[in-house]
Amino acid sequence: MDIIYLKDLRIDTVVGIFDWERRTKQTVILDVEMAADVRKAAISDRIEDTINYKAVAKRLIAFVGESDFRLVETLAERVAGILIDEFKVTWCRLRLNKQGAVRGVRDVGVVIERGART
Repeated sequence: MDIIYLKDLRIDTVVGIFDWERRTKQTVILDVEMAADVRKAAISDRIEDTINYKAVAKRLIAFVGESDFRLVETLAERVAGILIDEFKVTWCRLRLNKQGAVRGVRDVGVVIERGART
């Protein structure tokens, strides 16, 4: 299995359960790994034969930036769904980091792995 990844994708969004979190956008940081077989693209040298990571980044920036979830778990699940349903990724690992959510802790968030729904 080959992996195409995006690391440290920073997006401002509304996410949280507290009143101040509902009023103020916060930055979430996404690390995304997507399963791919890059052999065909390596031979053809064509973007159409692989996962276009720029298209993935643009879609996630748009979606996350406009989202309004209470839980990072919900946001992560929806992002994984986009990767699987829209980009036909067979497997993904997503790390969603909400820095500063807990005083005294640098990073806090969730890591999920999902496979294509059959």
